[in-house]
Amino acid sequence: MDGEIGDFLRSRRARIQPEDVGLPGHGRRRVPGLRREEVAQLAGVSVDYYIRLEQGRGPSVSDAVLDAIGRVLCLDDTEQAYLRTVARPAPRRRSAPGPAPQSVRPGLRLLLDLMDRAPAFVLGRRMDVLAWNALGDAVVGFSQMPPEERNMPRQVFLDPQARELYPDWPAVAAETVAHLRLDAGSHPHDRQLTTLVGELSQGSADFRRLWADHQVKEKTYGAKRIAHPVAGELVLPYETLNVPGEADQMLVVYTPEPGSPTEARLSLLAGRPVQGAASSSTANASPTANFPVRSTEYSDPNARPPAGTRR
Repeated sequence: MDGEIGDFLRSRRARIQPEDVGLPGHGRRRVPGLRREEVAQLAGVSVDYYIRLEQGRGPSVSDAVLDAIGRVLCLDDTEQAYLRTVARPAPRRRSAPGPAPQSVRPGLRLLLDLMDRAPAFVLGRRMDVLAWNALGDAVVGFSQMPPEERNMPRQVFLDPQARELYPDWPAVAAETVAHLRLDAGSHPHDRQLTTLVGELSQGSADFRRLWADHQVKEKTYGAKRIAHPVAGELVLPYETLNVPGEADQMLVVYTPEPGSPTEARLSLLAGRPVQGAASSSTANASPTANFPVRSTEYSDPNARPPAGTRR
């Protein structure tokens, strides 16, 4: 991902108006936002130093300088951490082998299978889907995807049914790209990521637009709406946890509100009896026979998916 720091700094400069940082507007400008020399002035560095930094050919830059630039550009904590990463990328090693295929350790697979009331899955590098539990499969349909397509950005931008699956598709798309940007900053020499970005750029104008915007955001927690083809609308808060001992793996767990219609609909998908008052809200849910919960044996992303058409 050559030019990452320059693209990022230019995009952040463009969103800051001179008046926001106490500078006169100087009338009409050819480009939006701050000029390079204005950022340099406010950060307390020479113009030449800042230009070389933005061009990716500057010297080793200190945390103090990066913090000063971050304050000028009003970066949040995630953006500031990203700036430090792309300003000091790991050197490219000519003879370095390609990354080894990621795998999920047995204890984490067991943990997934024990979560029988919460859809859950593990994401790896490039947001590849590495493993999932039965209810996660019932909600998203991972086992119905070809193994090489088990990747969240591919699903969001290249699956023609993604906009129907995610009623809030624009927000889901923006969040997905913002997290993929973080991965790109941490692994600037990843050829597989470069290939993925090229594929998504060629196949989706929306991806090209969002990628050029250069937003960065951690995938930590939030809520997602899914229009399930059988169960109906699912409102799914989620928590994302870093996997201890695995720097590039995240456990994503959907946590439906207790007693909610979503919890009742998930119970139907899992083949469990619906309990409590929420059962009355599931009268219109379709039978689970048309979308069965898969056996947990398919939590291995390298396993052959069951026969059937892709959703």
